[in-house]
Amino acid sequence: MDALLYVGGALLTLLLWIRVKGLDYVIVHQRWVFVCLFLLPLSVLFDVYYYVRAWLIFKMCSAPKLHDQRVRDVQRQVREWRKDGAKTHMCTGRPGWLTVSLRVGKYKKTHKNIMINMMDILEVDTKRQVVRVEPLANMGQVTALLTSIGWTLPVLPELDDLTVGGLVMGTGIESSSHIYGLFQHICVAYELVLADGSLVRCTEEDNADLFHAVPWSCGTLGFLVAAEVKIVPAKAWVKLRYEPVRGLENICRRFAAASEDKRNTFVEGLQYGRDAAVVMTGTMTDHAEPDKDIIPFGNNPIFRWVFGWMVPPKISLLKLTQGETIRRLYEQHHVVQDMLVPMKDLQAAIARFHQDVEVYPLWLCPFLLPPGRGMVHPRGQEAELYVDIGAYGEPRVKHFEAKASTRQLEKFVREVHGFQMLYADVYMDREEFWEMFDGRLYRRLRDELGCKEAFPEVYDKVCKAARH
Repeated sequence: MDALLYVGGALLTLLLWIRVKGLDYVIVHQRWVFVCLFLLPLSVLFDVYYYVRAWLIFKMCSAPKLHDQRVRDVQRQVREWRKDGAKTHMCTGRPGWLTVSLRVGKYKKTHKNIMINMMDILEVDTKRQVVRVEPLANMGQVTALLTSIGWTLPVLPELDDLTVGGLVMGTGIESSSHIYGLFQHICVAYELVLADGSLVRCTEEDNADLFHAVPWSCGTLGFLVAAEVKIVPAKAWVKLRYEPVRGLENICRRFAAASEDKRNTFVEGLQYGRDAAVVMTGTMTDHAEPDKDIIPFGNNPIFRWVFGWMVPPKISLLKLTQGETIRRLYEQHHVVQDMLVPMKDLQAAIARFHQDVEVYPLWLCPFLLPPGRGMVHPRGQEAELYVDIGAYGEPRVKHFEAKASTRQLEKFVREVHGFQMLYADVYMDREEFWEMFDGRLYRRLRDELGCKEAFPEVYDKVCKAARH
């Protein structure tokens, strides 16, 4: 009883404080209170609901039948848009706050919203080694199901809320990408509803041009309604090796060597300063070494029950509650960028990041970029090793200015034939954008498929200079 009175008194005091200061003040200046007391528990409930829902639907084998109905509904909406005169561009009706990108897309308010409520895992085919999923199935759902039957994705982006659709239409990467490439490179088929309402399936063999053009197109060639993705057998554990390295030249040399060594199932690095980094390599294993865990008691049930639920809150919920003031603060005083550069230019790239933003730690993730005909490929006809440099945090340089500093990074990335991930703020003008990305196949297909009246060009959808 005393404990309940204490909790009740604390809650009453908190509510009175919020009443006096105002909810906006608390959210902006004491955001941790809101996050810890509300968003963390809400994130857990969010995850539980979607996990149980996905499990029940898969076990009842109802997903394929429901999927066909949902596809027909998307087709119906597109045909009605055409019948009504195709007055505006189309986009998915998914609320912007649900996406992992911190960018706020204003086009949702002016475009025709097509509702695509498709979030299920349709089939796991272990003979073909593929999983067929709907576009809003996320990495948390896919991981939970696949690992329960001994499989996993070759490239498994680490944020649970990342959806298959976002990873296909945008891009995805993980520490196994030095072997398998980007998320798009483990996809074997896409199913799309096109601007005329027709349904098409594209693979490397059938509708190959569309298959190559879909990645990075950000939903501007059609609506993705299903994808087939490769799967691989999974083991119970990953054995990690941490190697501290000093000196920028030495860091880049050691990181490149680890990335080229295909015996390493996983490779990534953390750059803690211009001349200090840790290179991490991992291999799958069926045997654990409990005495070498970072937290020896980390698997203790008491520890897991008390602290395990306090995972980072969902980005979608943070976006929903951040307000315009916090959004502007993040935009002007934080960097959230992933720049993809050739491995041979890694040393110059880190020096550039240090000069323009000085955000640490930097995330380094190598990936193999095969030749291709889509928006992103190496200059030559041979596969090339690239590295994703991820900068997430508050810049330390005194001269940081969001637009000018990002444009400096973008200019460097274009010069070395690199690429900028399009989930982040992009400040390039149209000419600079199409200097970075190969738009030849993309533009031809937009003409052939009647996309110009149906969807905005990818530049107009993602770049700040084009959005109003």
